[in-house]
Amino acid sequence: MVRPGLIELEERPVPVPGPGQVLVEVSAVGVCGSDVHWFTEGRIGELAVDGPLVLGHEASGVVRALGPGADRLKVGDRIAMEPGIPCGRCRACRHGQYNLCPHIRFFATPPVDGAFARYVVHEEDFCYVLPDHVSDDAGALLEPLSVGIWSTWKAHIAVGDRVLVTGAGPIGLVVAAVARAAGAQEVVVTDTQAVRLPSATKMGATAVVDALKDGDSLADMGADVLIECSGSMQALETGIRALRGGARAVVVGMSAESHPRLPLALVQWREIELTGTFRYANTYPTAVAMASAGTVPLDDLVTGHYSLAQVEEALTAGQRDPLAVKPVVLPGS
Repeated sequence: MVRPGLIELEERPVPVPGPGQVLVEVSAVGVCGSDVHWFTEGRIGELAVDGPLVLGHEASGVVRALGPGADRLKVGDRIAMEPGIPCGRCRACRHGQYNLCPHIRFFATPPVDGAFARYVVHEEDFCYVLPDHVSDDAGALLEPLSVGIWSTWKAHIAVGDRVLVTGAGPIGLVVAAVARAAGAQEVVVTDTQAVRLPSATKMGATAVVDALKDGDSLADMGADVLIECSGSMQALETGIRALRGGARAVVVGMSAESHPRLPLALVQWREIELTGTFRYANTYPTAVAMASAGTVPLDDLVTGHYSLAQVEEALTAGQRDPLAVKPVVLPGS
């Protein structure tokens, strides 16, 4: 991306892996909502793009070369890349909360280039070998699956819980699948675009609700857990009102509003535990295991493949088709 709204292909030298790094030939890269925000708006919250930026952070590939000291992987390994590299020294990292590292370098987050490229270098410690039967697409989508895993961990979902998921985009869909795998007895998914709801059923939702037509019906749900994945403040308020006393609410979707209004009196009266999430930490081994077991059918999320020359088309697929859940770029095609 040269600037917001303008994508250009550029030839660059093949990068050379440094100490502890590997050279990866990129196989598949999922398009994330953050990529779309960078492309269309040039910013996410207070962070803005101030120069050319390679987008894409949901990536899988094949190891083609090892840097000095890299000895865990071997050339030819198919791997998924966890896109954030923390410093390993700060308080957050020392406490195992490396997703909160203030010095983290994350693919496609200014000024760090992402994975819409033929080759990238990446830290060996943040590369995970894929089983042979896990596809390149699924390997790339371990990243949004990790978001889903992290949000359900934060929600402390227990066997028999009733879970409400607001938003049937890619994250909402994987959250529904992970919540069911975690033992939730009931998983209700809502969205304002009813056309998306059948996908939620396929991913494990036990019920779906058209938020525009039937959103008021959620008020008496008495859910144990809310996981808000849409970024809509209306959805968050509706979801909080659907919770029983002592329930838990997890905010995953990022809102365009920097100072949203919340029903704080209700949060107090019902003693609702409300928390946010930011990316994930230590989730990739679990994500690999879930993908390997077929617990979450990641390949079913893919709604189109695009070449590097078609990146702009991939980034705008959702504007043309509400059913374009997860476009995937294949840099080698």
